[in-house]
Amino acid sequence: MPYNAVRHIFRALDDMANLATKTARLRLKKRREPHWQRLTKGSYLGFRRSSDTWIARFMNREGKRVFHALRDAANYDEAKRQAEAWCASMGSSAVRSGVRGTVRDALETYIKLLREQGRDATADNALDRCLLILWSDPLADLKLEDMTRQDMREWRERLRDGRQNRSVNRHVRSIVAGLNKAHREGHIGNPEAWRIEPLADDLEESGDSAIFLTLSQRESIMSAASTPCEMFLKAIEYTGARPGEIAVATAGDVDKKEGAITLRHKKGRPAKIRARTVYLSGAGAVFFKKLAKGKLPPAPLLLDPEKRPWGRHKWADEIQLAIAKHNKKAKGNKRIPKGASAYSFRHARISELLQVHGIDPVTVAQQTGTSLRMIEKYYFKFIAPALKAKLAAIDDMA
Repeated sequence: MPYNAVRHIFRALDDMANLATKTARLRLKKRREPHWQRLTKGSYLGFRRSSDTWIARFMNREGKRVFHALRDAANYDEAKRQAEAWCASMGSSAVRSGVRGTVRDALETYIKLLREQGRDATADNALDRCLLILWSDPLADLKLEDMTRQDMREWRERLRDGRQNRSVNRHVRSIVAGLNKAHREGHIGNPEAWRIEPLADDLEESGDSAIFLTLSQRESIMSAASTPCEMFLKAIEYTGARPGEIAVATAGDVDKKEGAITLRHKKGRPAKIRARTVYLSGAGAVFFKKLAKGKLPPAPLLLDPEKRPWGRHKWADEIQLAIAKHNKKAKGNKRIPKGASAYSFRHARISELLQVHGIDPVTVAQQTGTSLRMIEKYYFKFIAPALKAKLAAIDDMA
């Protein structure tokens, strides 16, 4: 065998050096070139015996070697963790027998698995979400094994147009869950590439960051909306409910005698359905009585413009269309804020119950399915004026 070929073989073996223990590292020769240990195909962790420092190496899409000094690594475990994280941010280098394909292929596998498990409703929701946020985006046609965190972040940034951070985070979590499941089923890719930190929650950033629409703004949105969407938003106005609670309400949930409606909300892991009775105003009772008239108890109270039960994200599209339609003709402060959503109708109802109608926070929390902590955190500013007025009227003893 030629000398150069033998030298190449021994050099390759040297690249597979064991760096895991201090004893093994002490046996390495001191040299300028690091000793390398392969992590995955194209990804390496290196150790310079001369200076006892760590370095990561990655082979990028163009076939070029890229290096990254791990200056903060104090030991092997920390260096390996940092190297894997950095290589994941550069792209996937997983090498094993498996399924090669695009992000779309992986998610279609996920949806197929859900159907095979008899989870058709979850599969339908996953498909609806993919159609809404991903299938028309370039990310869908990117090879899963080539995906980087930067690809994921850029896709998320495109999602933020017209959506609140909370909504974007939900979209991202659902896609990540699908990719994780597809990866476990054999699709080649690196899970670290699609794990990104969530965006700051809109409501948790500041009590003022939630968008509270005025009555005039809400009427403008409903006037510009399709009739099914208008009815959907009115139902939220009368109850202060979450959009998802209205979407699953049935004719049998309406208590015509008591002037009330039963609403259900999933919460916790595993999800538990929590039901509550919401008492309605006179106009609200008439509204829901008309919706339930002539329908069998299991029938949905409201249907979308396509005469189907409201899907998980259908109302988001409908309200954005209505806002865009209104804003085309409006100018200045008459324009609807970009981040307004169906939840803005819920926020408005809660604030008006507290501020305008003076209903106590405990009752408001029970009726709208929220908590006193949330009332205190986000809505106290609507209680304060009425509270001050009542305190001013008290004739305290001197």
